Amino acid sequence: MPDVIDLFAGAGGLSLGASRAGFNVASAVELDSYAIQSHKTNFPNSKHIQKDITTLSGAELLKLSHLTREQLIGVIGGPPCQGFSCMGHGDVNDGRNRLFIKFFQLVNELQPVFFVAENVPGIMKEKYDGIRNEAFSYLTDYTILSPLCVNASEYGAPTTRTRYFFIGYRNDHRIRPVNIHDIEQMKVDPDEQTNVRQALEGLPSKIRYRENSTGIKPLSENYYHPEAAHLQSQFFYEHVTSLIPAGVGNARYIRQYQNRHLVNGFYPTKHTDAVKERYNELAYGQQDQISKSKRLDPDGFCPTLRAGTGPEKGSYQAVRPIHYEYARVITPREAARLQGFPDWYKLPDTIWHAFRQIGNSVSPIAAERVLSAIFQRLT
Repeated sequence: MPDVIDLFAGAGGLSLGASRAGFNVASAVELDSYAIQSHKTNFPNSKHIQKDITTLSGAELLKLSHLTREQLIGVIGGPPCQGFSCMGHGDVNDGRNRLFIKFFQLVNELQPVFFVAENVPGIMKEKYDGIRNEAFSYLTDYTILSPLCVNASEYGAPTTRTRYFFIGYRNDHRIRPVNIHDIEQMKVDPDEQTNVRQALEGLPSKIRYRENSTGIKPLSENYYHPEAAHLQSQFFYEHVTSLIPAGVGNARYIRQYQNRHLVNGFYPTKHTDAVKERYNELAYGQQDQISKSKRLDPDGFCPTLRAGTGPEKGSYQAVRPIHYEYARVITPREAARLQGFPDWYKLPDTIWHAFRQIGNSVSPIAAERVLSAIFQRLT
């Protein structure tokens, strides 16, 4: 399989998309210790590089990845978006914005056959023109596509999460020309799009709790009856229950999933009776004025899930959507479904880290569709 390196890999949304598209994720670079642990859990065969990417050169990255330049086919990654996000301060001089430029510096040093970088729509604002232009100035002998706006719901994920993809390929014999149409034709048919109700089908929803020596935990429950009929399109059903690439996934967790039909991520968020009463009164799409959480519309798509802030910003939890049927916010596993992660993908063991990693991730379904179009153009 063609080898790629995932920069700013997080918990592995882009890596999973690449693996399902036919690539081998040879290595992943991620500084956050919790995110890289999730990546290790789900990509045991990849090399994991927990380093500040600003300290890495292309030559060192190849050495740590156990690759030669000729073996490396692609560089993918989602440089930190907080400095560009409309939810943030929008500071052009935010130091994190330089990491977008670093991505392209490494592409220049590594000279892969193609690259794919992902970021928030805010990066396209005029005030960031200088950053984008500086980043692209490092590219020589590459054809660069116009920035592609990807709404994940159009590619089969049950969320309207919208991101820009920056795609380029080297002008040589190893890849046939790629254009925007090649990628946009990977959108699913309208009848294969999945709404919230369909996306959450099969997961335990009436979550019960028990007290023990380690605190409050949800009781384990089977989730899918193997022979049950399902409302989801075959496309989404397969993407959340199967399609496990060779060498990807935690073997023990997958055995539990396949043999006992159990999944993790049903961690409790306890609400007071007063909060439950407020949530019960909300109509679909309506926002709770205190928590700022919105109630999901079962017949619509999930809005963009947020990550919250990191330890350097106080470790604040992101606002979480409210379940369309029950008076509670969604669980991490429900968030994973709505982002397009499969049930066999093992989530972290805490609510905060699980939601943060999901909120920071690329939808693996959208990533797979984009990268599949590129895979098909390799010679």
